[in-house]
Order: sequence, then structure tokens, then C-alpha cells
Amino acid sequence: MSIADIRKQYSKSVLLEDSLAPTPLEQFSKWFDEALQAEVVEPNAMALATVGEDGCPAARIVLLKGLDQRGLVFFTNYESRKGRELSACPRASLLFFWPELERQVRIEGCIERIDGAESDVYYNSRPLGSRIGAWVSPQSQPITRDDLERRLTHFTETLGENPTRPPHWGGYRLRPERVEFWQGRPSRLHDRMQYRLENERWIVQRLAP
Repeated sequence: MSIADIRKQYSKSVLLEDSLAPTPLEQFSKWFDEALQAEVVEPNAMALATVGEDGCPAARIVLLKGLDQRGLVFFTNYESRKGRELSACPRASLLFFWPELERQVRIEGCIERIDGAESDVYYNSRPLGSRIGAWVSPQSQPITRDDLERRLTHFTETLGENPTRPPHWGGYRLRPERVEFWQGRPSRLHDRMQYRLENERWIVQRLAP
């Protein structure tokens, strides 16, 4: 089979205007709960797209670790490529794809660092190896495996059982300004419902598939 012949018919559900929640984060929470109930593999995995100072986009998978009325939270090294790009251009896009439900969600908005106390709470909830790993990895910098192992030995021996959060590591919050919910439908006539923030009000529109 050639790549061009790979295709799937979508028919599991529909997304209609009268079923939508008043705000996109309420709608996202509803869909996220349904993804959990459907036992979607890593439902909190999301593609994060940023833009560098050169104008070139970059995307990678990160994990959603917080959700409330303010937005969506993830954690990373501030000095990584994505951290540097978010510092230069504090706007980003997130993409969730849940094939088991034939759904995807696109979220665009501004980015802000969460406060240190919030980052401390999440950092201290992580397994010890992950907490030490945040010190070990100079993320996105060239390194050999031997150097990485040496750094692991060093920090494991020096940090002990209760390491503090490294100053170069913490959380970001994306505050949504545009959110699109996509539900697969037969014959590629998918449902696309978009929320757009305008004058502090959410405008809802159906988009052509």
C-alpha cells in the first residue's frame, strides 16, 4: 500500500452547535474527561508549536499538567529551545489528537510563566528520578551520553532525597484566544467548531472542513 492510499473513515460521533459548552475550556474539560473514560493513550500529550527569532516554527510533544479557568499548564526547562523561543515570542499553539475518539483540539494563545510557588508544588510531586533529571539535563544543548551519565551520578550524589526545584525549570500557562474542536465525520465533511475571543467574549463559529 502506498502512503497516498492510507485513509480512514470517521463515523464515531458528531459535534453540533447546541451541544457546545459556553466557553472553550469547559468544552475542553468535557472532551478530556471523555478521552479519559475511553482510555485514550496519553490523553494529555499535546504538540506544542513555537516560533523562533528567525521566524521558523518548531513543534514537539509535551504533557498537559494543569487545567483551570486561566488556561493550560505544562512544564519544561526555561533554557531549552522552546523556553528560549517562548521568551522571544510569548505566543504558542497546542494540538491534541485523540484518534480513538476521532477528535482533535487546536488551541492558540499567549504564554506566561506560572509563579514559582505553583512550579514548586508540581516539581515536588514528581518522582525523585524526574526531579533529579531536571538538574541533570542542559536541555537542547549538545551533549554526549557519557557526560549525561556523569551529570546524573554527580547530581544524584549531591542533591540527596529532597532536591529543590532548579531555577531554570518551571511551568508555563497558555491563555487561550482561539480554540477549535474537530470531530471526524464521513466523506471528510468533518465538524469544526471554533471559539474566538473578541472583546472578552467568546464568539462561536462553524468552519468549513
